[in-house]
Amino acid sequence: MSNHREQRGVFDQIKAGLEDSMAYSRGELSLVTMEPPPPPPRLTPRQVAALRKRLRMSQAYFAAVLNVSAKAVQSWEQGIRQPSDAALRILQVIDRRPDIVREVAGARPTGVARKPSAHRIAAGAQRVRV
Repeated sequence: MSNHREQRGVFDQIKAGLEDSMAYSRGELSLVTMEPPPPPPRLTPRQVAALRKRLRMSQAYFAAVLNVSAKAVQSWEQGIRQPSDAALRILQVIDRRPDIVREVAGARPTGVARKPSAHRIAAGAQRVRV
């Protein structure tokens, strides 16, 4: 059954290719050749960590956004491993357009985690006593 579907898929692909060829011959379709983009730039462990921190993400959350393991992110940041070319391309896009992470991955800050200041600690201690 699936073999029939595969054959039908191949037939449809060949048919579509022939239709494109005929449309090109009639001048209805123009084919544009484009240069492939250069490979993504390599990142140092410090650059990977800086990008993640700029986005205010933990290693685990950053890994989930990139669809890699937290161990992979940790090893990138420690210089044990290099991100793959695909991961480097995604990191490049995230670096240039961090808003895309929030849009695509649904990453929304749920609150701001702050270290308690001495004033807040004192205020909290006062509230406990009162």
